[in-house]
Amino acid sequence: MSEPAKEQGSKTETVARTLLVAFFVSLVCSSLVASAAILLQPRQLANAILDARRNILEVAGLFEPDRDVNQLYESIEPRIVDLATGAYVEDIDPESFDPVEAAKDAELGVEVPADIDLARVRRRAKRALVYLVRKDDEVSKIILPISGYGLWSTMYGFVALEADGNTIADITFYAHGETPGVGDFIAKPAWRALWRDKRVFDESGTPKIEVVKGRVSPGDPMADYRVDGVSGATLTGNGVTKLMQYWLGDHGYGPYLRNIQRGGGT
Repeated sequence: MSEPAKEQGSKTETVARTLLVAFFVSLVCSSLVASAAILLQPRQLANAILDARRNILEVAGLFEPDRDVNQLYESIEPRIVDLATGAYVEDIDPESFDPVEAAKDAELGVEVPADIDLARVRRRAKRALVYLVRKDDEVSKIILPISGYGLWSTMYGFVALEADGNTIADITFYAHGETPGVGDFIAKPAWRALWRDKRVFDESGTPKIEVVKGRVSPGDPMADYRVDGVSGATLTGNGVTKLMQYWLGDHGYGPYLRNIQRGGGT
């Protein structure tokens, strides 16, 4: 064999060996990553549950930084509600119910009609998790999960209502992708404080709560239903208004809250 042919063959073998080594390295690395993901999944799930419980306790006014979250959460009573009737569902364990997965299911989820989909959720589960806080065996607060689209992202949070099902006790958004320094005002304590004691429904039972552009005037006859907006973040504020009006309306928790207001559903 000529020298050029030998040199060419040697180069081919080198390239082949390099590709083979790269293949096995990639295979080993991908196997390690997959194994790590599987091993970490239970811990990630536990952390997600812990974070959700902390947010529920916080919006309920029960969170204590120096106390164990799971221990404090024992004072919370999770219940499942049929959103169409507003009645509790007794044959499903709240701890095993996943509303996100239920929304995807053809039988357990429902399409939200475009003309009422203010929050742009598209689909939701037919049932929802709610959380009750009891004091002296009476419901003192009702915690409702809420979500909806803002300027850039879906915003996820909880709103706490007083026992009358109409007065806001607190609100929190624990996940969103709104503009840092502008749209992220929704997670700031000072803005959350503006929601306290605001009213959701007018005398006709229509959700009127909204985030306005600018400040709410003290003389505004609708001041009890309005929360200050933030300059430069109008679309984020509009998103909060729409998700609140959707979830507290007839296609959301409206039937359930009417049961609460009539003295039932507790």
